[in-house]
Amino acid sequence: MHTNTSDIEAAKALRTKFESIKSTIGQVIVGQHDVVEQLIISILCNGHSLLVGVPGLAKTLLVKTVADVLHLSFKRIQFTPDLMPSDITGAEILDENRQFRFIKGPIFANIILADEINRTPPKTQAALLEAMQERNVTTGGQIYQLPAPFFVLATQNPIEQEGTYPLPEAQLDRFMFMITLDYPSFQEEVRIVKNTTGSQRPSLEKNLSAEEIIAFQELIRKVPVPDNVFEYAVALVHKTRPANNTAPELTKQYIAYGAGPRASQYLILGAKCHALLNGKYSPDIEDVKAMALSVLRHRVVRNYKAEAEGITQESLIKQLL
Repeated sequence: MHTNTSDIEAAKALRTKFESIKSTIGQVIVGQHDVVEQLIISILCNGHSLLVGVPGLAKTLLVKTVADVLHLSFKRIQFTPDLMPSDITGAEILDENRQFRFIKGPIFANIILADEINRTPPKTQAALLEAMQERNVTTGGQIYQLPAPFFVLATQNPIEQEGTYPLPEAQLDRFMFMITLDYPSFQEEVRIVKNTTGSQRPSLEKNLSAEEIIAFQELIRKVPVPDNVFEYAVALVHKTRPANNTAPELTKQYIAYGAGPRASQYLILGAKCHALLNGKYSPDIEDVKAMALSVLRHRVVRNYKAEAEGITQESLIKQLL
């Protein structure tokens, strides 16, 4: 990347865009800077994200605002227990000429907000899975490509487990990041209430087109990574696997099973993007660490002992770092 001046220009352009996107989103979303940054990183790395937080923390508003700022088509799917796979992907109908015709479902958009994804049964979750992984939909033996870029930004509420179907590990693994949202601080909440109870609605300018996003995704893949950073990322993921001889005592004690190779890939991709957004042309170990919680939090499964002792995934990952 050092040799190519146009890449360095593009990296500078990416930083500028990122700052303007952040400040535009900030007109609607108060605080949550880390959350916004991680959402944008996942989009620039062509990855899906899962947002977890209690009801009322503006998860839906956040995704909608991100979609507004990007020049992309946006569809929201509200996941409910009676949602069918065809409600997501679309269905074949008989038209007036007695011919089968495929009517595209809401999944055919650039950004999909899968709202409360854990409220729908596994069969419907699986329909989303194929789209996320293959970026296409198969129906009646036909394959339909989804538009590029394509992102699923899903939300789920952690607390009421009544009437929810927890996402299986295989599906969780499809998400590059799991991003957790916390309650706003006192000052932030005052600002939120001021902003949302008046008559002013900010109009957001569009900042980034589909073509630009695809170009930036390619740019990020070109970023060179030193060997010690690759090794650090893989070693960190290996530390989460209790079956490994080299696994620390902590892992053997509290983790049922650890992260797969996808975690290492996402740590490196995220680190590349994080480096560019912070004005570096190559990631270091700090960039990998910055991605660790979001990449590993949903890939590390605690055992009963950890649950009984109230030890969270987060505290385990922080200790492994």
